Formats: sequence, structure tokens, C-alpha cells
Amino acid sequence: MLAAARKDLILDRLRREGRIVAKELAIELGLSEDSIRRDLRELDAQGLAVRVYGGALPASPAIVDYASRAAVAPDSKRRVAAAAVALIAPGATVILDGGTTTLAMVDALPKSFPCTIITHSPTVAAALLDHAAEVFVIGGQLFKHSAVACGAAAVEAANSVSADAFFLGVTGVHPTAGLTTGHPDEAAMKRALASRAADTYVLASTDKVGTASRFGVLPFDETAGIITDTPAEDPISRELAAAGAVLIHAAERAG
Repeated sequence: MLAAARKDLILDRLRREGRIVAKELAIELGLSEDSIRRDLRELDAQGLAVRVYGGALPASPAIVDYASRAAVAPDSKRRVAAAAVALIAPGATVILDGGTTTLAMVDALPKSFPCTIITHSPTVAAALLDHAAEVFVIGGQLFKHSAVACGAAAVEAANSVSADAFFLGVTGVHPTAGLTTGHPDEAAMKRALASRAADTYVLASTDKVGTASRFGVLPFDETAGIITDTPAEDPISRELAAAGAVLIHAAERAG
């Protein structure tokens, strides 16, 4: 089998099964494990898979540049955002992560809704200008790929706030890889913000579910729930639940 055909097979298997075990695939195809590992390295370098010990996981499509993310699963993000907003009590203090799903939350939040919002995203803060909510912005070095403040100064500033809830954006939600994102500084900032909230809710539109990125954020048991519109009967939902994730199904919440 030619390398191109092998890679197509690997990508199809990742889409259907959510993981590749290099040793098992090598035996199935009658090839050396080194050949499969080389294919996985090349697919990882192209951003099409994420190599892990013993194999690979599907790469998240949410690691594209910020401007391109708005076009990825917009309807799913709106459903997740509506369900997330329904969890905010009047007068609550909440932390909003950066990203296009949190921007969708701002769109879903009634402009007269009384609450306090803390964010390290200048785009989220700007979108709240005509809302009644009090807004506090955490500063630091701007990470342009995701339009959020990160780094030591941002983490230090985050340690001085507290909130009822944190709405966490990730790029991957996978039964074995857990909650992941594409940059170590972003992952550290997300953990810092989660530590300042009583509850952390994960925003998981369909493009994130079943995929993985390079850097771990939090284990499932440190979150109050994963808000997603992936159907409860979907096999990936069952796998996530078996891994300890609490799923909040957006369609049910929104309805």
C-alpha cells in the first residue's frame, strides 16, 4: 500500500473510531510499526492528527486562526452558547474565556441582564460594550492566535479575581485525551481562571467533540459539566460519560 493510501486510511479510521493504535494497524496491514509511526508523524506535522503514546487521535479543526474559527460549526456554537447563558443566574459573577463560542454567548445574553463578567479576551469585552453587565478585563501579553491575554502577568491578574462560574473554551474534548488546547500558555491561563471559579463549564461545539489538541487543560472531574449539542445517543457521548464527563446537552437546555 502506498503511503498516500495509508494516510487516507488512517484519517478515515480516525474519523470513524476516534483513535489509532499503531501496533494494531501495522499488524492489520502487514506493515512495520515504524512505517505507521512515520505516517502518524507526517500527519501530525500537517495538523491532521495528534500523536500520542502508541498511536494517534483526531486533530481538532478548531486550531485554525481566529478569523477562520467563526465559520466552523456556527449553528452548534449558537446552541451551546444559548444553553450556557441559561446557566447564569441574575447578579452572578462569571468568567468568560476567549473564543468564538464565548462571543456567541455574548450574542445570546440579553443586553439588560444584570451580572458581572470577567474576561481576558479583548474581543469579548468589546462585544459587551452595549450590555448592562459590569465588565472587568484581565490584561497581559496578547496571544493573537486566540485574541486573549496570556503569560505570567495575566495569570497573576487572574489570581486576584473570583467568580461563580467560568465558561471554558477548549479545542478538543476526547474520552482519552480529555480537555485540550493548542498552546501551553493558553492551557496554563485556562487552568488559572478555572481555579478562581466555583464551577467550570466547558463549551463544546460539535467540531471539538471527539478530537484532541497538544496540551491538556483540566481533567473531567474538575468541571461541573460539558455543554454540547452532540446527541446523548451518539457513541462519543457514551464514551465521554464512561470517562467521567458530565454532559449538559444543549438542545435540551435550549428547549
